Amino acid sequence: MLINFSNHPSEYWGKKQLEAAREYGEIKEIPFPAVDPNASYDDIQAMAECYVLKIQAIAQNQHVTVHIMGEMTFTYLVVNQLKELGIECIASTSVRDAEVTSDGRKISDFQFVKFRRY
Repeated sequence: MLINFSNHPSEYWGKKQLEAAREYGEIKEIPFPAVDPNASYDDIQAMAECYVLKIQAIAQNQHVTVHIMGEMTFTYLVVNQLKELGIECIASTSVRDAEVTSDGRKISDFQFVKFRRY
């Protein structure tokens, strides 16, 4: 099973990413939380522990891989806890094509390349 723990639901992934994800099995979604930039380390640690418990509940002793992408300090804490439990964590890699418009806005298009283990 692949748990997609990100702000990018698999229903919006392209064909290449979906095919790569399905190699892990069924895809389950856990939306990535909003992480308060003013939160303390202890707050983020507690939040990470809560989400690790949610992931364990979904895994229920099955082989599971977690695709995790999001706020870096929270992601770091979750990945470390999951790895201690023997749960593999992966990130998605992509190529970014960025364009700056005439009014100064930046438009980015990301093309999935592969999953990479943390």
